[in-house]
Amino acid sequence: MVGYDLKTMKAPDEVRTFEKGVLEVVKIDGSIVGRSVFQPGWRWSKHVKPIAKTEWCEAPHFLYCISGRMHVIMSDGREFEMGPGDVARMSAGHDAYVAGDEAVVAIDWQGASQYALS
Repeated sequence: MVGYDLKTMKAPDEVRTFEKGVLEVVKIDGSIVGRSVFQPGWRWSKHVKPIAKTEWCEAPHFLYCISGRMHVIMSDGREFEMGPGDVARMSAGHDAYVAGDEAVVAIDWQGASQYALS
């Protein structure tokens, strides 16, 4: 059977807000896609850790960075920075922060289902 599903991030199914950030979630055909916006000064360990109640972010991510720069620290000590046009996959066990004065906007195909839920 031929068919399609179409949704827009302009009308997300769910919006999760937290200090210096927001996650807009679209649920489509059993999958979840999230658009995150992190403002300058945002850091996971400061602004989301109190919600998650875990030492590190335990949501694995597969994401595309639209704008801004994000610095990521893995629990094993490795670090990397991503920016516009970059695609990254990271396993559970990391911290991250906005690097610079521009908001980070990213699309996440893996980590949005449980992100920033208490």
